[in-house]
Amino acid sequence: MLLDAYRDLKYLLNRGYRKKYALEFVANHYRLTKGERYLLARCVFSDEWVDEVMRKLLRPEELRGRVLGIDGFNVLITLESLLEGRAILCEDGLVRDLKYQGRYRLNECTERLLGDIVRALGELGVEKVVFFYGSAVPRSGEVKRLTEEALIREEVNSEVRLVKSPDFELKAFETVATADIGIISKVSHVFDLAAYVGRLAGQEAGGFFEILGKT
Repeated sequence: MLLDAYRDLKYLLNRGYRKKYALEFVANHYRLTKGERYLLARCVFSDEWVDEVMRKLLRPEELRGRVLGIDGFNVLITLESLLEGRAILCEDGLVRDLKYQGRYRLNECTERLLGDIVRALGELGVEKVVFFYGSAVPRSGEVKRLTEEALIREEVNSEVRLVKSPDFELKAFETVATADIGIISKVSHVFDLAAYVGRLAGQEAGGFFEILGKT
């Protein structure tokens, strides 16, 4: 049933239907569960979008010498989810979380994850990184401080900014680390930083088509 729902949704998206309405129609038709609806929402895209993202996706070796804008909370949520086994490799080649989590919540793992992220950035040889965190998120100031401390320890050329709208700021960058489609649609290049750090830790996301194949 999920496979049939995927095929129908894919058809509608390729015909130019807006995802919100196409998904609602298909999900209601097949009486999908909340989890199945969320899975399709996160993972399924038109062929045009998939081709666009594949052209923009950078390999790790292509990061050297670049300035990288980082969607801080997006990367943290995705990496945390990946290490918990609650993330998935989507149709457009990016890993996204399946946690139904809106805002990031500071926890006992945050400092460790930031250390892993920053060490990976140092090894990638980026010219500079700029982290953006939403100022409206609870305890965002503390996350900013922990990020700055990690960057200083690893001697990575960087800035950490607390802003009202990270999405708006990131759209001005040529290269970004995010899985947010609104940002990706406006920039030239994207790097899946969460997936990269996860692989370094020995954790990779399962693929969307693997799940479809089991239905």
